[in-house]
Amino acid sequence: MSLAVKSIEQINGKMEDAQVNILVVDDNHRNVELLDALLSSVGYNIFKAYNGEDALNMAEDVFPHVILLDIRMPGMDGYEVCKRLKEKMTTRFIPVIMLTALSGMDDRIKGIEAGADDFISKPFQKPELLARVKSLIRVKNLLGELEDARNVIFSLAIALEFNDPYTHGHSRRVSAMAVKLAGFLGLSQQEQDNIRDAGFLHDIGKIATDKDVLHKPGALNGKEYEHVKQHPVVGEKICSPLKFAKPLLPIIRNHHERFNGTGYPDGLTRDNIPLGARIIGIADIYDALTSVRPYRRGMPREVTLEVMKLEAGKGCWDREILKAFVETLE
Repeated sequence: MSLAVKSIEQINGKMEDAQVNILVVDDNHRNVELLDALLSSVGYNIFKAYNGEDALNMAEDVFPHVILLDIRMPGMDGYEVCKRLKEKMTTRFIPVIMLTALSGMDDRIKGIEAGADDFISKPFQKPELLARVKSLIRVKNLLGELEDARNVIFSLAIALEFNDPYTHGHSRRVSAMAVKLAGFLGLSQQEQDNIRDAGFLHDIGKIATDKDVLHKPGALNGKEYEHVKQHPVVGEKICSPLKFAKPLLPIIRNHHERFNGTGYPDGLTRDNIPLGARIIGIADIYDALTSVRPYRRGMPREVTLEVMKLEAGKGCWDREILKAFVETLE
């Protein structure tokens, strides 16, 4: 047996041996008890909810590996519960199996649109139930490994800021302001999520920037400025191996571009600059100007906005996005 195959089997074994939590959601107590008996008999740890609200709260508390969710429930039905689970960052990767006595194609399509990962028809057949649950547990564990990689890169970005008292909290603030602006502009939830993540990671390339240059109390010379200007390119390279970061790369690379082509690293103009990069760029410069730096004090909000409006008049910023940004601040 090859080392690679042996490693995969060891990983799968660990997945199956670990304690697995399953959340069962059904207003019918008999169905819940039946599922409890079937699943606990093979060692799964079962949590029970009898309505949609309790299911949403318990999913946040327990973070189950799989949710078995009945469609037909009074009040909030299974479709709405599934939709809300998949909309939340904290629960969207939990696999959901919808339990249904319905066989119509329209009902399944509605479930797929809500984000369901699989369906099981009532009455339950134990072999099918266990096989589907086991399959989605493996999916959840693999997604967990991807999420771990994602968390590592975000932790690295946060740790980078802790090393610099002048930029501590900068990426969090930029992320929050940019998401608010993206929502105000009517961008989709996925686009807002991408902008939020890019806001956290936009300066991660500064990990390769000389600290003496970053903390220099005076103006940078030409060579130092060219060195600093490499951080968007470095940030793109750091994040490019990560699959989740693919839609973030143009934002990370181009957040220092300017509408009139005077930015860097690519000298892009107007609509050639990705929308997310234009949004992050405005939030980034606003936070930079209002924050204390080694070479100057932070500007008052009103002064900062006046400076940015003057620069927009010179073609630095997308005027419509800047106008929307000012409205979000108000």
